[in-house]
Amino acid sequence: MRQTTWKEIFLMIIPIILIPIILFYVLQTSSSLSIRTKLVFTGHPVSALSSKISLQAKNNKGYHPYLHDHHAKAYIVNIMNV
Repeated sequence: MRQTTWKEIFLMIIPIILIPIILFYVLQTSSSLSIRTKLVFTGHPVSALSSKISLQAKNNKGYHPYLHDHHAKAYIVNIMNV
């Protein structure tokens, strides 16, 4: 039985570190994917897969100063009846 070298250990650990980092960046590339990821991690996987996410531009009158100051947008999750 031979001993595992540091190079082999390093090659085994690199994917464990890199895959979550790459997956995080891929899931945050667009706002709808980011919202769907948040829904999955907060315990709403069915809503994440079956809902429609749209920009809420009509009803933002009360939040308009805050959104403008922070260069933000408000989104709404429309839950579709399955």
